[in-house]
Amino acid sequence: MFSFLVTEDGGLTGAGYVVFILAGILFLIGAAVLARKSGEKSRRTMAAKELVYCAAAIALAFLTSYIRVMKMPWGGSVTLCSMLFICLIGYWYGVRTGVMAGLAYGILQFLQEPYVLSAFQVCCDYVLAFAALGLAGLFSKSKNGLLKGYLFGAFMRGVFHAIGGYLYWMEYMPDNFPKQLTAVYPILYNYAYVGLEAVITAVILCLPAVKKAMEQVKRSALS
Repeated sequence: MFSFLVTEDGGLTGAGYVVFILAGILFLIGAAVLARKSGEKSRRTMAAKELVYCAAAIALAFLTSYIRVMKMPWGGSVTLCSMLFICLIGYWYGVRTGVMAGLAYGILQFLQEPYVLSAFQVCCDYVLAFAALGLAGLFSKSKNGLLKGYLFGAFMRGVFHAIGGYLYWMEYMPDNFPKQLTAVYPILYNYAYVGLEAVITAVILCLPAVKKAMEQVKRSALS
């Protein structure tokens, strides 16, 4: 059905790249459109500003995803706070915008090293996993909302990766992995890097200077 998008070895055809790039652009524009804020500025001005902030956050997430503290053997890595930037969009503009921006970022991640086993595998490993980071917006009005939202978004990203692991990647489990832990291998594998990055970033977010800076950025994004 999708043979015109996917090559025989699981990569993308030229048409596949075009389709996913267009989808990413549409999700990014959708993120800006969904970001609603009342104020004195016109809707057009606010939409343009939101688009700039969303695009900047996605760009920073993409750039920092290349700064890898640790890389896992079968995919996944601990990066320099790359998840945080997608969570910030949800924290600034709410869940709908955060999820839409996460969808755009998930497609961008997929385009880096595309590998397709099925449509649902792509969703679990890329699209839904990174869209889940936008759920940080659920805590946008809570005390310490960024920290809570970030941890929740990271947790939900791990959930989708684990689902994909159970469905598609169990055969890559190392032979020397303890047999009694086979049932939780995808959970342990995926949270090994998602959890470690989340802990490192959470510690950074708890620093007073960083907390103050994050609030200043939010005020700027919403002003």
